[in-house]
Order: sequence, then structure tokens, then C-alpha cells
Amino acid sequence: MALKLGEILIGIFKSKYIAVLFVSMFPLIELKGAIPIGMSEAFGLNLFETAAVAYLGSTAISVALFFLLIPIFNLLKKIKLIKRLVEKIESMFKAKAEKVAASASGSAEKEARLIKMRSLFIFVAVPFPITGVWTGTAIAVFLGMKFKESVLPIALGNLVAGSIITLLTYFFKDYVDYIIYALLALAAVMLAIFIVKIAISKPKEN
Repeated sequence: MALKLGEILIGIFKSKYIAVLFVSMFPLIELKGAIPIGMSEAFGLNLFETAAVAYLGSTAISVALFFLLIPIFNLLKKIKLIKRLVEKIESMFKAKAEKVAASASGSAEKEARLIKMRSLFIFVAVPFPITGVWTGTAIAVFLGMKFKESVLPIALGNLVAGSIITLLTYFFKDYVDYIIYALLALAAVMLAIFIVKIAISKPKEN
């Protein structure tokens, strides 16, 4: 399966590194899936070059997402067929942001800002599918954080997560296909949970 997946990606992008770059930008997978995919039998890339490309792609998409998330949500909410779905997704991100904001409530402005930045860093640094740069960036946006406040904790958190996956891939390179299967399975489970939460949730009133 991993070999077939790699062949499909290489066939589409015509370049192994561009394929890794694209995979690292994909939600849930991000660099945590892109790094072992780059080390798989189909790709056979250098581990540290792969990690660098994956980090670049996943960090770049977080920067774009910071500026585009709200405009995209506003645009999608104009489509009647998916408006309610988009509102539910937006509400889930807002709820996560509110939890972070609650941890900083009662603190002085500067201290509250540092608490938010630290919470954002820790959230992105945990190498799980749902705790990556996509969700972290969405939390930063709905917290109302400035770009210069959010870019550093997200980039550093992504670096930590990528370093953990790189080390795991290095020490267990003979089992890289199993790492890919495990990550894809975990991503599928998290996606299923996310869908169920959306289905049973109600969008908050603005």
C-alpha cells in the first residue's frame, strides 16, 4: 500500500521532493506523514532533506492559512448548501481558542500574550494529526493573535513535532511502512471523530 501510494504521488507531481512538499501541506497528514513517506521504499529520499522539505511546506501553508482562513470561511458561508457545515467547523475552532483564552484570563496583558504563545507552541509541538499547524493556526486566528505573535510558536512547535518524527523515522527506518500505516490510521480515526463532533454540534450564534 505504501509503495503504491508513493508511486501515485510521484506520477502526479513528477518529482519526489515536490510530492513530499505537497503532502506536508495537507491537513491531518502535514510533515508528520510527509517525512516517513519520503523515506519509504517508493521515494527513498535522504531523511534530513525530506524533513527540511516537509518542514518548509507545512510551515508555509500555516502562514498562508493565517491570512486566508477567515476570508475562506466567509466565502464558503455564502454557499447555502454548506453554510451550516462551515459554521460548525468555525465553532469548533472558536471553542478551542476559547479554552486557550481561558487559561490566560485574569493575567496582565503581556503575561496573557505569553501564555497564549506558549499554549500554541505546545499544541503544535505534539506530533498527532489533529494538533498540527492547521489547527494551531486556526486557534491563533480565532484568538485574535497578531501574525508576529503566532508565527514563532507555530514554527517552533512544528520544528519540534518534525524533529520527533524525524528521530522516530531514523531509529525505526526498517519499519517506515508501518509508521506510515499507523499515521494514516490515526489520521483516519481523528478525522472520523472530527466528523462526528461536527455532526452532533450546533453552530454558536455570532
